[in-house]
Amino acid sequence: MSIVVQKFGGTSVATAEKIRAAAQRAVNTKRAGHQVVMVVSARGHKTDELVRLAEEVSAKPSTREMDMLLSTGEQEAVALVAMAIHGLGEKAVSLTGGQIGIVTDSTYSKARIRSISNDRIKGHLNAGEIVVACGFQGIDDDFNITTLGRGGSDTTATALAAALEADECEIYTDVEGVFTTDPRAVSAARKVSEISYDEMLELASLGAGVMHSRSIEFAKKFRVPLRVRPSFNNNAGTLISNRSEDRVVTGLAMAKNEARVTLGDLPDQPGVMKTIFTNMSARKIPIDMVIQNVAVSGKAEVTFTVPEGDLAETLTAAEAAVKELGAGFVRSGTHVSKVSAVGSGMLTHSGVAAQMFKSLSDQKINLEMITTSEIKISVLVDRSRCDDALLAVHRGFQLEQSTAVAPAIGAGQVATARASGPENADRLEAVVSRLASMEDIVVSEVLLDETQARVSVHNIPDVPGSCTRIFTAVANGEVVVDMIVQNVSHSGQAQVSMTVPRTQLEHCLKVLKTCIADWSGATITSEPAIAKLSVAGIGLRTHTGVGERLFRALADAGINIQMINTSEIRMSVVVATNQGPQGYAALKQAFHLE
Repeated sequence: MSIVVQKFGGTSVATAEKIRAAAQRAVNTKRAGHQVVMVVSARGHKTDELVRLAEEVSAKPSTREMDMLLSTGEQEAVALVAMAIHGLGEKAVSLTGGQIGIVTDSTYSKARIRSISNDRIKGHLNAGEIVVACGFQGIDDDFNITTLGRGGSDTTATALAAALEADECEIYTDVEGVFTTDPRAVSAARKVSEISYDEMLELASLGAGVMHSRSIEFAKKFRVPLRVRPSFNNNAGTLISNRSEDRVVTGLAMAKNEARVTLGDLPDQPGVMKTIFTNMSARKIPIDMVIQNVAVSGKAEVTFTVPEGDLAETLTAAEAAVKELGAGFVRSGTHVSKVSAVGSGMLTHSGVAAQMFKSLSDQKINLEMITTSEIKISVLVDRSRCDDALLAVHRGFQLEQSTAVAPAIGAGQVATARASGPENADRLEAVVSRLASMEDIVVSEVLLDETQARVSVHNIPDVPGSCTRIFTAVANGEVVVDMIVQNVSHSGQAQVSMTVPRTQLEHCLKVLKTCIADWSGATITSEPAIAKLSVAGIGLRTHTGVGERLFRALADAGINIQMINTSEIRMSVVVATNQGPQGYAALKQAFHLE
């Protein structure tokens, strides 16, 4: 019999009416022929109420007692849900994290799971009962109650789904599912029927707060299909799996209140980026959209964005870095926003960048910066035009057009996205091992690409439409483009660089020479062989130490960096082709992935 895990957040069990509705969903799923495990959070605002009460009682409550206190929120909720199921004529049992068999370390408020036992849950399921499990908690070896920290209920749900080899893990929320973009910003935004793990990771890291990004990464590792479903109706929601809709672009995101910082006239030598990122990391500044274009006349320039509220502290760190380097200048800009397009279809379709840039240039929106990953394109635009930009790109990719909705498990069907994995104890060991590293700086792999060349176009007009012209020509020439980097322009002239397959370099150069023929002063440079190094994972923006560790490892190996671009789940650099293997080994060692 198939197993379905259903996770209900605090807003989904906030009132007696909502508790009965959640119970009815579980009962309906059981009567459709599935075994059901519910993972329940504390009722809406209950945790905040308990925190306020603790602060009134003690100026500095101990973390152990806070875990003891906060865990009561989930215990209250699961007992009420179990009672509601009994009232509907089905058998149910409520279990705390300790009763389930979730054993953690003793790091109160952010404990890590050390072991999970399936025996008790399976016994109740085989007895025909619905298991109502406390999210967010476990016990340590001394039977102290511990809590799992931010996203703890999502962690519990995905961990149990992985350990039980559930057919699906349903995440019930107060929204219809995952949308093509924020429907408050674009009224034509459409609910997505299916989205891939990687697409959801990018969008979650960009601010789509449907569920915790680490749980998505965990589900991806064990091929647990996740379905984000509304708690207020019976609609199918959005399936997160290893599939996605048959679209080039799946969704858009916008970070509105950004600021940019440029460090220019830097020496083009190993160690420069290490110095910059060490200063930023020391102040825990969440750097985003890091861009370094090819150096000109022996001088390098790097630009990155930060939340506008962090600008003052960032400028202090930047000035300290320049002083330490003994060269360079610092400039900043505000009133900018980042607009991003995400889609797995970018891997197999050319012309995506050209379409995005055309949508923006048609609205006379200029691009201040560009950075890309395999499945994402981000641009920096003037904040006064950010809403126009989001709407233009949404229309340009025709994201408002509807597609078929995948059926939900509650309708009597099961997902087929889960891949079989290790059996019993071996699978439990693998699940727990992965859980143990969820709160670390997560870099899951290091990649080396030695198949590409680099092309740069210099002195292009810094006006709307310039990038559209370049990348339309490249797309029409059927040139496959990987990295795209455009840094902030100076004196009305911009520079854009791209990486292309080595086998297409000569063809690309011919296409570009024709494209820029009537731009006075525009030139093209290229390098026939480069090495691209990437670190991939999640939370790379918020974990400020990732960039520092990456650039320190390369600097210590004496490797100079020619280009940089970043996304929320990947940081990539271009280095000399003969330094690729050395850099790959250094990064594997730095992130303990040997």
